[in-house]
Amino acid sequence: MRSTRFRYMAHEKTAIGYRDAGVDIDAGNRLVEQIRPTAQNTRRAGVMGAIGGFGGLFDLKAAGFDDPVLVAATDGVGTKLMIAIETGQHETIGIDLVAMCVNDLVVQGAEPLLFLDYLATGKLSVDQAATVIAGIAEGCKLAGAALIGGETAEMPGLYQANDYDLAGFAVGAVERGKILPRGDLAEGDVVLGLAASGLHSNGYSLVRRIVANSGLGWDDPAPFAGDLTLAQALLVPTRIYVRSCLGAVRDTGAVKALAHITGGGLAENIPRVLPESLAAEIDLAAIPAQPVFAWLQSEGPVTEEEMTRTFNCGIGMIVVAASNDADTVAATLTDAGEIVAPLGHLVRRSGDAIIFRNHLRQS
Repeated sequence: MRSTRFRYMAHEKTAIGYRDAGVDIDAGNRLVEQIRPTAQNTRRAGVMGAIGGFGGLFDLKAAGFDDPVLVAATDGVGTKLMIAIETGQHETIGIDLVAMCVNDLVVQGAEPLLFLDYLATGKLSVDQAATVIAGIAEGCKLAGAALIGGETAEMPGLYQANDYDLAGFAVGAVERGKILPRGDLAEGDVVLGLAASGLHSNGYSLVRRIVANSGLGWDDPAPFAGDLTLAQALLVPTRIYVRSCLGAVRDTGAVKALAHITGGGLAENIPRVLPESLAAEIDLAAIPAQPVFAWLQSEGPVTEEEMTRTFNCGIGMIVVAASNDADTVAATLTDAGEIVAPLGHLVRRSGDAIIFRNHLRQS
């Protein structure tokens, strides 16, 4: 009987690599080399080694601390990023990222020491990423922190090609006996407000909804800032309060508490630094008016209650001092470049932790 032999031919496949799957390792390496000098410009006392290692090293003793407590904070920029992505304006979004982290450190009396960033994208654009990281470095210089490392992740399929997201991580230190808030907060203490630079980086999902309903485009003149486009006005970066607030803490010795007015607005952030026995009585009419907030409230329309629990309403940082020290603290902050507004005082708590008087100014 004659046998028949069958030959099975293997199907030849073309070799593929990571780049074929959408990840360009060479682009990532080019980015590291491009941003290395940028990070180098943020060096400060205490930094050990250079960017590019598996981790960043920092020497607290070299930074001048004797008995330090470390303070860490992490945050992102939220949907403010979507305006930057849709308009291609990436220059200042990195400042926002740093500000959201370091402003959370300073309210505990901590000096920001180091910062790390995380950038995730669908398709890495070296030039775009370098622009974002240059903004991060600028924010670090404003805060006196060193950009000692970071991570860039290219994740096709999880992000659309032009989309990216940012996260930041900051570490600071404060001497053990100088942690804020202090334990001597008392009835009658004065609440000072430091002016915001605008919306900062909170409430942008509501902002974008209001803009969409208004029919305005990002390139249209801002109704509340005619010399800027709407995108430019809404992308003004978050103010960094580190140098002014640390200066007031150290120079006056009279700052009892600080509160960063971030997500949750005035209504939810001021109570975070108060003991259960005290409440803050705030005069909304004392807040210097900023046209962007009046426009959002009117255009929304947005209730005043929702404004105070979503936006900073024009105040980016709260400072509490004893009544006989308040003028000195305010003068020190003014000399450091802050716009300072007395907003109210602390009272004995009998109900809510914050009591609003009067109404937000519209002009």
